[in-house]
Amino acid sequence: MQQWQKSASTVSSGVKLEDVCITFKNQQLLRGVSWDVKRGERVGLVGINGAGKTTQLQIIAGNLEPTSGQVAKEKANMRIAYLTQEFDVVPTRTVREEFLSAYGEQVEVVQRQEAIQRELEDCGEDMERMSALLDELQEVNARGADLDIALLDKKIDQMMPELGFTAEDNDRLVASYSGGWQMRMCLGKILLADPDLLLLDEPTNHLDLDALEWLEGYLRKQEVPMVVVSHDREFLDQLCTKIVETEHGQATTYKGNYTQFVAVKAEKTAAQWVAWEKQQKEIARQTDLIARLSGGAQSGRAAAAEKALEKIRAEGGLVPKPYVPKRRTFAFPPVERMGQRVLSIRGMTHGYQDRRLFNNVDLEIVKGERVAVIGPNGCGKSTLLRLVMGQEKPIKGAVEVGEHAIQPNYFEQNQAEALDANLTVSETLVRAAPDAQLNEVKALLGRMMFTGKSVQKKVGVLSGGEKARLALAKFMLSAGSLLVLDEPTNHLDIPSKEMLEDALRAFQGSVIAVSHDRYFLRRIATRIVTVEKCKLKDYEGDYELFLEKNEGEAGVMAEKEAKKKELEKSQIKAKSKMSKAGKALEKKNKAKAFTAKKSAGAVVKNAKRWG
Repeated sequence: MQQWQKSASTVSSGVKLEDVCITFKNQQLLRGVSWDVKRGERVGLVGINGAGKTTQLQIIAGNLEPTSGQVAKEKANMRIAYLTQEFDVVPTRTVREEFLSAYGEQVEVVQRQEAIQRELEDCGEDMERMSALLDELQEVNARGADLDIALLDKKIDQMMPELGFTAEDNDRLVASYSGGWQMRMCLGKILLADPDLLLLDEPTNHLDLDALEWLEGYLRKQEVPMVVVSHDREFLDQLCTKIVETEHGQATTYKGNYTQFVAVKAEKTAAQWVAWEKQQKEIARQTDLIARLSGGAQSGRAAAAEKALEKIRAEGGLVPKPYVPKRRTFAFPPVERMGQRVLSIRGMTHGYQDRRLFNNVDLEIVKGERVAVIGPNGCGKSTLLRLVMGQEKPIKGAVEVGEHAIQPNYFEQNQAEALDANLTVSETLVRAAPDAQLNEVKALLGRMMFTGKSVQKKVGVLSGGEKARLALAKFMLSAGSLLVLDEPTNHLDIPSKEMLEDALRAFQGSVIAVSHDRYFLRRIATRIVTVEKCKLKDYEGDYELFLEKNEGEAGVMAEKEAKKKELEKSQIKAKSKMSKAGKALEKKNKAKAFTAKKSAGAVVKNAKRWG
């Protein structure tokens, strides 16, 4: 790969893709892709599933060679850190050991130093062996000095608090942490290597809201340039300074975050439509002139029209027709009738042997509501949905679905993984809804981007995104007046998410959805329920109103906490003053007593003297 030389205006690390093309099995995935990332930039790489986003990360990382084109790097020995979709941690390691694993060569040097020390102790009188070991130890120590092994512990000690870990976490096993905390370990390990470029492939998968917000804030503080592949629109909004969209094998760069990209692209497309339509009208006019005037007295005008037409059609002269992907839509089966009361939870207590999840909670949901259930991972959100579906029974209290035509339809969090790997795509839907019309099944598969031969693909060979779309299609074929969805947007690309959001907003029944996708929550929720400290806290209104109320409550709590601390300080000061006053009074009283005692002694002495 060619080295990208520094210029006077470029002083920081960077990578540039130059006219990159790649072909798999005679199918060109990328053609003429060119874009760059420099220090201070956070690039969001967007596009539908299968557009080639991860392929571009692999090419930058050096794991794939492009068919043509090149990746130009500012430094030949550039350190590129790659956080993949699967967290690279060893569950049996301690947290400290996991962070130390980031220093592979340095750890090997330390281990060899320790091994040589042990061998020296066992040498006995073998002076020749001792001499050889001492020579090797000198070499190993010199290598350790070059690698700064003395600073390993210091670097880890500085990194851990930034990631939210404490000194007490050093000896805890990695396996005892949630996916969000394991993601922090992975991120910490690659940052300990001091990379020149950071590649992140779907880093937000399975993170709860607290972990998402922490990750955004942490990455914004990093100076290292980064490229992020994500379908989380809110994450892209909060983090990115530039968006690179991959569409039909080509890449287009937009300044700003995701929302700005969407607005600019819409303006650009609208302007291109105007230019294209104007040019098409001119082409039609000139063509009509040529047809009417050729071969007659007006042949000169016809020749001029032909020249004008040739000029328009010359290379670079034609305005390309804008590509506007057809917006995919679907609708859940209609709800003809249903009762007003959809769900009642009264005095419910539930949990497991080692943990209580709910304690005496109540909740009522009525027709037409779209309720979003949010909270940290492990708080009981999925358990709540299983209780609603009757898959679990509460220890105490009642969970009752309405009696009047309330038919739940359940989308489980692991529904994509639960698909039969041996069935084809079309067989999966046919078996799920044997009474459905074949044309209806084909139309639904088409809307889920399964066309042509892809409907005959085995489920076992599908990508994560394809499985997610197929699972959603299977769910849609089932009728229901109450849709119960557990993380339905996992692994969906942005167009599929938008299609689901539109369908849920148009649905006439009721919806209960667990999700950490903030953009999704903004679009669909009419009511928010949080799970916290074994209670359900109800917020009437959409996600924006919830944020306002939550921030207000947080502000009130912060104010109360500040007042409490101020009161504690005042009390401490008052106690200190009282203590000082008490000590001063005590000292004064002692002085008085001493003076009085001294005076009394003098009186007695004088009395004796003068007898």
